[in-house]
Amino acid sequence: MGAEIRTPRGKWIETGLRALADGGPDAVRIEALAKSLGVTKGGFYGYFADRNALLEEMLDTWERESVDDLLARVEHEGGDTEARMRMAGSLASDDRLLAIDLAVRDWARRDRAVADRLRRVDNRRMDYLRSLFRERYSDEDEIEARCMLSFSLVVGNHFLAADHRGRTREEVYELAAKLIKS
Repeated sequence: MGAEIRTPRGKWIETGLRALADGGPDAVRIEALAKSLGVTKGGFYGYFADRNALLEEMLDTWERESVDDLLARVEHEGGDTEARMRMAGSLASDDRLLAIDLAVRDWARRDRAVADRLRRVDNRRMDYLRSLFRERYSDEDEIEARCMLSFSLVVGNHFLAADHRGRTREEVYELAAKLIKS
């Protein structure tokens, strides 16, 4: 009889993140994840004490990917201020990461601990934006306003359902981004 191959811990976390993005925290159920992975739920308990432990690790992964990894990649790629802003916005809007981010934002409306974590993540993102805008502007009020507008554009763009009178959403997004940076 051969050794049993366990489903890697990261697969449980990634499958949980996909479930979160698709259906919110209530969709993150051990049995459903196991079924999605094509395994029994027994292997889950070799990695996690319970569902809450998985949820915590999912949030850790989201935070690392959406702040630490994202900012490291932006800084590694380098470029001028505008190029780094554009790359940060593009990476934050990646379909996978954005779907998780929006699900975490929704979850945070009902869970204080998640709201606290979201605040920490958003503060770290805003700190990075401030550092970029300080390369171009010196007035702290202007920097703060530009940061808020930039961040709101990236997040809020996905909640608007308005038409743009003969322009695509992408065209209007680019126009708005240029206004914020001008």
